[in-house]
Amino acid sequence: MTDTGLAVQPLWLRILQFPLTRIAILGTGLFWFMGKAQARLIEFHDSPLLNTAIQIALGLAAIGIYVAWGKLIERRAVTELSTPGLAREWGIGALYGAGLYTASAVVLMLLGIYKVEGFNPLLFLLPELAMAIKSGIFEELIFRGVLFRSVEAMFGSWVGILVSSLAFGLLHLMNPGATLGGAIYICIEAGLLLSAAYLVTRRLWICMGFHMAWNYFQSAVFSGVVSGAVSDPGLFKATIEGPELLTGGAFGMEHSVIALVFCTTAGVMLLRIAIRRGHLMPPMWKR
Repeated sequence: MTDTGLAVQPLWLRILQFPLTRIAILGTGLFWFMGKAQARLIEFHDSPLLNTAIQIALGLAAIGIYVAWGKLIERRAVTELSTPGLAREWGIGALYGAGLYTASAVVLMLLGIYKVEGFNPLLFLLPELAMAIKSGIFEELIFRGVLFRSVEAMFGSWVGILVSSLAFGLLHLMNPGATLGGAIYICIEAGLLLSAAYLVTRRLWICMGFHMAWNYFQSAVFSGVVSGAVSDPGLFKATIEGPELLTGGAFGMEHSVIALVFCTTAGVMLLRIAIRRGHLMPPMWKR
């Protein structure tokens, strides 16, 4: 016992609680787990309902691992995944994601670039649901839950935004149709927006809702390419013909200047709200 009456934690536990250790162990473990989820996504591609159920189960398992690490290793309340307000915040994020993607697509429609030629059966909405769930849960746990929070704990929120955004963009270079330009756009638009969405509440539900809805509307509704990864046809039978600057080319809407403007603007607005709420954290040497 110390002279303040508090028990001194063993060295091994303090090492595990260090932010860089969290990235090395928890972050790497969740990334490996995400790879397994991606493998199941491909394996059960032809059974969309079963695939969706599997991704929900794996996503809940990933959340369970994250929460267990926080409670057992870090000895803290895992407030970023607390359940009061979950449905409301997830819904807000989903509305933002669906709305921003739809707005981007409408601009392309008005310009005569995106043309709807018909509709597929409603069953075409099912196959991409599993992908959206996997991306929304796993990527937000890893990049906002582990990486952003760990870097922020040491160097403050601004460096956390920068590092997690760069890493998030680099991740998308692994996709089949990835381009360096697309990855840079992801860094700017999605990295900033999703980090700001976390900072507004310092919880992950808005990020997850936004991420799932953006990916889902992009693929399942508008039949678009998701960050260079070709998806199944969605609800709309459509053609896209126009300059890559506007369409995003083989990378999809994330490489479009339209999405860059819309999402970056939304990210700045959310960041201003977070600043007004006093939710940004200074570097550890200034606390």
